[in-house]
Amino acid sequence: MNVLGIESSCDETSVAIISNDVLTANLISSQDFHADYGGVVPELSSRAHLQIVKPLLDQALKKSNLKLSDIDLITATSGPGLIGALLVGLTFAKGLSFSLNKPFIAVNHIEGHIFSGFLMKEKPEFPFLALVVSGGHTLLLYIKSFTEILQLGTTVDDAAGEAFDKVSKMLGFGYPGGPKIQAAAEKGDENKISFPIAVLKDEYNFSYSGLKTAVLRFIQKNFNDGEEISEQMKNDMSASFQKAAVDALILNCEKALKNYDVNSISLVGGVAANKKLRKGITKLAEDHNKKVVIPAFEFCGDNAAMIALRGKTLYDAGIRNDLSTKPYPSLGENYFSKSGK
Repeated sequence: MNVLGIESSCDETSVAIISNDVLTANLISSQDFHADYGGVVPELSSRAHLQIVKPLLDQALKKSNLKLSDIDLITATSGPGLIGALLVGLTFAKGLSFSLNKPFIAVNHIEGHIFSGFLMKEKPEFPFLALVVSGGHTLLLYIKSFTEILQLGTTVDDAAGEAFDKVSKMLGFGYPGGPKIQAAAEKGDENKISFPIAVLKDEYNFSYSGLKTAVLRFIQKNFNDGEEISEQMKNDMSASFQKAAVDALILNCEKALKNYDVNSISLVGGVAANKKLRKGITKLAEDHNKKVVIPAFEFCGDNAAMIALRGKTLYDAGIRNDLSTKPYPSLGENYFSKSGK
């Protein structure tokens, strides 16, 4: 089976092809111009998707030595994401499905991330614990099978990736914040400043608004009247913030490992590219004698390979979508295919 995947939920346009369970193309076009605006501009993002999605499809087919008529299944991200951006990829995929008379599967973007570890040679083993960390979502999940997912925890306010972006802006680093905070943290002392870790009544939930505010208050208290912050202090603040942000994630994962019997741990999402978080999850897995699967960097961010893979697993499970599927901007109540212990 030749599976086509299309991803356009935010500021990356991506087209991928999985041919007989082998990834033959995963092309990603990043919209770097958003950095000039300090964040993603939805209308500009939609226009960029429109311009590049067809050329990317042509390149993916050529790289895979396939014709468009060879595609057997068409998949695309239906949400969550920016509504205009989603419409581009989703409508394009529906048009292909209609014109080729080939089946179409709408894929939840976060479910794509959840199962992105299956793109690796060493794959997660069910049941597994999944930590999804991105700019818009922070989720701790118990994955029993491809269609049985239990949400253990989520963020009650800011997502971890969002906190990285906002702290980066406070320090004058700009957007995107994750890579910039990490680069500064590598030159800083993570024990220089003690930033708080939220401990919530619901033991698996996360909160990052307090940590973000603590950084702001530290700046206001120590650097009044526009006083310039030294580069070393920025590095120390970055390292201390990153430590608190990562420790909060590790803490909840460790709690879950004590209460749920899993065979492996998978760290996924854009923030999974963070080196400190990757090391922390790897050490946690080793301490608990669990297999750890962290996708390669190209599969951490938004990519169509994970959409194609997730679409095929849904298709194999007997799930079918018609062309009336609409895009959805937020997570929503019907987020998972199925949930249960």
